[in-house]
Amino acid sequence: MVVHATFSFSEMVKIAEACDDSYDGLFFYAVKTTGIFCRPSCKSKSPNKENITFFQTVADAKRAGFRPCKRCQPDRMHFDPKWDLINDTRAYIQRHYKENMTLKQIAQNIGISPYYLSRLFKQYTLKTPRCYVENLRVNKAVHLLQTTELSIIAICYEVGFQNVSSFYQAFKKQTQYTPQQYRKDLT
Repeated sequence: MVVHATFSFSEMVKIAEACDDSYDGLFFYAVKTTGIFCRPSCKSKSPNKENITFFQTVADAKRAGFRPCKRCQPDRMHFDPKWDLINDTRAYIQRHYKENMTLKQIAQNIGISPYYLSRLFKQYTLKTPRCYVENLRVNKAVHLLQTTELSIIAICYEVGFQNVSSFYQAFKKQTQYTPQQYRKDLT
């Protein structure tokens, strides 16, 4: 067992049980019965204390024969589980952008509260989920204007806008053109 010079065994057990991400990178814990090692912030079930061993580095844990946890991915250099939530949100939106989505529906599918999702998404992307959906829809509309002969109204509904006025407003805000001007001047 390798014990970190700064923390006692019992302190590291408490940190791991608390899933405290402020200690990520300072040490890693491994579970003898599973052969897996984790970050202190891993949300996996807390193992029995007698089955835990600690390591200062990923390399130490691997040399001892442990493999990285698939959940917390301790071998990834800059793992941030919040980015996974953001990426899951983006992927969900990209799969469902044509649908009339609410923040509550998106959050339910990601598994977090709407308030937390909105705050986190804006913190990491500088956009709200709604703005992200709108930008995605406008980008899809631009593509359709460039590559098809569909009518403006057909494109509006094809990319998921619920009414023409919101489509025009979002399109002009993002491109500085109305859809007709865009098609006429830039295609």
